[in-house]
Amino acid sequence: MINDSVFDKFPNLETERLIFRQLVMEDASEIQFIRSNEEVMRFLDNDNHLTLEVSQKFISTNLESYLAHNGLHWVIIEKSSNHLIGDFAFWKLDKKNHRAEIGYTLKPQFWGQGFMFESMSALINFGFKEFNLHSIEANINPANENSRKLLVKMGFKKEAYFRENYFYNGTYLDSEIYSLLESDFNK
Repeated sequence: MINDSVFDKFPNLETERLIFRQLVMEDASEIQFIRSNEEVMRFLDNDNHLTLEVSQKFISTNLESYLAHNGLHWVIIEKSSNHLIGDFAFWKLDKKNHRAEIGYTLKPQFWGQGFMFESMSALINFGFKEFNLHSIEANINPANENSRKLLVKMGFKKEAYFRENYFYNGTYLDSEIYSLLESDFNK
């Protein structure tokens, strides 16, 4: 079974270079900064956070999801600077089948330095070992080569390619679905 006790007290985590703590309303300006960046949002297929209020609503929705035991959303803090550099979430929980979808962002100036690999290693390990997930899903825009490479490096396997299954901004977009089983994860 999913370990529901992770919802009793938010699980703050840490790696050598990073701290993972709960997303809170005070993070709104940093979330807006990240989620209004064209490079970050290019393949997320969601509207940019053009106002602080949009980011506040995003945070509120994620906090409500946590309180309802439906998701966990961390911000990623770089230890040496104590700056928020991204976020990571388990959402779309399928408790019956011990499965969750992940979502993540990272400020572009931190790309290519191993920060997201470090984040995913720690948080996916938490997902399997502490949260008791059996499988983790990632849904990406097929044009997002960087995300695909990261998922494959983490051990994710491509499960599906859906043609024009997602309507966004007046266009039907394709989706690629990747998954990782606990038995495939070697971290």
